[in-house]
Amino acid sequence: MGTMRRVWTAVLCGAAVAALTAAPAHAAGERHGPRWELKDTGSTARFRGLAAVSRNTAWAAGSAGTVLRTVDGGRRWADVSPPGAAELQFRDIEAFDARRAVVLAIGEGEASRVFRTQDGGATWTETFRNTDPRAFYDCVTFFDDRNGLAVSDPVDGRYRILSTGDGGRSWRVLPSGGMPPALAGEASFAASGQCLVSRGARDVWLATGGASAARVLHSRDRGLTWTVTASTLPAGDPAKGVFALAFRDERHGIAVGGDYRPDQASPDASAVTRDGGASWTRSGRPPAAYRSGVAWLPYSSRAAIAVGPTGSDLTLDGGRTWRTFDGGSYDTVDCAPDLGCWAAGEQGRVARLGIGFGGAAVP
Repeated sequence: MGTMRRVWTAVLCGAAVAALTAAPAHAAGERHGPRWELKDTGSTARFRGLAAVSRNTAWAAGSAGTVLRTVDGGRRWADVSPPGAAELQFRDIEAFDARRAVVLAIGEGEASRVFRTQDGGATWTETFRNTDPRAFYDCVTFFDDRNGLAVSDPVDGRYRILSTGDGGRSWRVLPSGGMPPALAGEASFAASGQCLVSRGARDVWLATGGASAARVLHSRDRGLTWTVTASTLPAGDPAKGVFALAFRDERHGIAVGGDYRPDQASPDASAVTRDGGASWTRSGRPPAAYRSGVAWLPYSSRAAIAVGPTGSDLTLDGGRTWRTFDGGSYDTVDCAPDLGCWAAGEQGRVARLGIGFGGAAVP
């Protein structure tokens, strides 16, 4: 029964994405194509951390130490925040299923912490607390349910990488010898939980900004050694750079970002790679403004969604051209294998993607 259910899920999701990619992208407000369906979370937190497990199950993490979880498609949300965390800022969460998740708090020194739950947030264990006042952790990613990494802004001139091999129960700092030197002023942005992303068993990419070049670092050995390439995204200012990455396999990726200041334009705010990040090509028609999050749609080699404070965009050609389909404010986006795509942002905003066909929607 489980195998048959997975087969039908793949067939239905593949058909939905195929219909989406076969049709033109429609403007915001039209009834065809993708649209965000807002869910009432009952929260006013700003959610920059998001983990899509399925169309029914998702986790959101944000300001004031808030963690929410739904298991019914967003109809109800449980506040499963770790006790005593109200002073912390959660910016990334990685969930393995409806019960197991790892959440990262950001900040200087001991404000950077990692918590883990294995009972749906009923209880949490603090598994890492940063004791180096020079470190500031930004993002966390997992290769599988045991092996993962977290990244801190540069310490002693190099990015610092934290590693776990037991699902986040314990962490150790990796040697820095394989990490290229950071540029002056270089850092990563804790804007969407997507400055550090992985694909497959060993590949991981790190997005940077704030320096003379907006760069992408790539490791093929789970963070021990890295190569680095300048992207085409805006740079040269602390507010500019690559804010989020998404890879659909070890070679094809999308970078989004720009200038996060609302009064500044963000031309060339997206780029694509076909060689694992060794080179980047600017999008021919990028999103209209700064974007902080990006995710590939499952079962498609061409469709992806980018989000930011001024709207959401869809690409149907692997990131080369984009068109806005929603004008709402979102900071982060994530998609599960069953086409359960979610977005989250300010004022407790969480939404699930619906794909309409003639006024109907994929449930």
